[in-house]
Amino acid sequence: MEPFLAVGEMLAEKGHEVVFAFPAQFAELVPDNYPFHALSPKFIELVESEEGKLIMGKASLWTKFRALLYLYREGMKVNQEMAQQQYQIVAQETPDLIIHHAKCNYPPLWGMQQEGHRTVLLSPVLYLIHPVEGHPHVGFNRNLGAFLNRLTYRIANFGLVKTIYDVQKHLPTTTTFSRATIKKAVKAQKLVFTVSESLFKRPAEWPKNVQVLGYHERNKQLDWQPDTSLTEFLGRHQKVLFLTFGSMINADPEATSRMLFEVLDKLGIATIINTAAGGLLRLEEFAQKDTFYFTARIPYDWILDKVYAIAHHGGSGTTHAGLKYACPTLIIPHIIDQFGWNHLIAEIGAGPKGIGINKLKAHQFEQLILDLMNNPKYKQAVDQITTQMSNERLEDQLYQFLTDVEPVNHTT
Repeated sequence: MEPFLAVGEMLAEKGHEVVFAFPAQFAELVPDNYPFHALSPKFIELVESEEGKLIMGKASLWTKFRALLYLYREGMKVNQEMAQQQYQIVAQETPDLIIHHAKCNYPPLWGMQQEGHRTVLLSPVLYLIHPVEGHPHVGFNRNLGAFLNRLTYRIANFGLVKTIYDVQKHLPTTTTFSRATIKKAVKAQKLVFTVSESLFKRPAEWPKNVQVLGYHERNKQLDWQPDTSLTEFLGRHQKVLFLTFGSMINADPEATSRMLFEVLDKLGIATIINTAAGGLLRLEEFAQKDTFYFTARIPYDWILDKVYAIAHHGGSGTTHAGLKYACPTLIIPHIIDQFGWNHLIAEIGAGPKGIGINKLKAHQFEQLILDLMNNPKYKQAVDQITTQMSNERLEDQLYQFLTDVEPVNHTT
């Protein structure tokens, strides 16, 4: 959510009228002074459903296949519903420009309808549409070799084009585009990755309509103030770990939490646990201990400046935030792009390579945490990355790229 909110605020500050449309669960993130349309909550509900938990949990291959089949079928229905909502919102607001997420299927169709309809695909995650050497498409979580990596992009792009093509049947539009036309439009559409250049350099072979233009976030502290117990906890401990799974859940939050907390308790590592969406739980036996502090919500740009390291699920925003504040990082990936961020963190030396949530064992977590907290090379690496991130000045280039009729010729 964060890059969309940050970009919206940037455009508003430059005099543009900005309207947001997000799933209903994120309504509270939108400032009151912006028009807002709540999209169907069903997509997020699918991820958090029992079937969604099965995909991320320890289950048989057959059980996971059945869960995946259910999610696919229900996901198609949700795609149709959300595309219809997007159509209605666009008809009501008559925008000059649509900046959209990859999961939004109507904007590309709107962009093809007539000259002057402008869209930009904005992605906080890498490895979409255009191949990157050494990396498969974001939907595949392991390096498969040069040939198969490129094949994953073709497979994923085929699925994307088919989804957009199928959506047309459920919209009150008079124009029906062929798959070939949609494929050409998808490849030609402006695409901006809101990823720091210190983490990923734009491949020279990419077309000029695809750019990497930095990490962007809002000031989220606002009027937030820590309670006395938190400041006292930070005052008592010199080297603190921040643990969060953000918006992620898992198949058994209680068992997962207990396993992680027992390891941290054994090692005596002072830890602030953000329970957030419920992937981690406040367990009273640990809440009573001096080395644990639990919170349900906390501004990352406040806390990350005060801890030594971070262990998290591997979302794009959390990954950037941890590096921005020079925190050695351990990622425990749950789904999709998080495996890519886990690989990247290890690749740039910002932390050890983590293990997926459904495979992680207590002894493995112990080794990873000891390495994270005690290996000085991670701190040295993140200090350099933090300096590079602080020197990035890409707001003007991002604004130009978003608002120019033709893509700018940005080089890196």
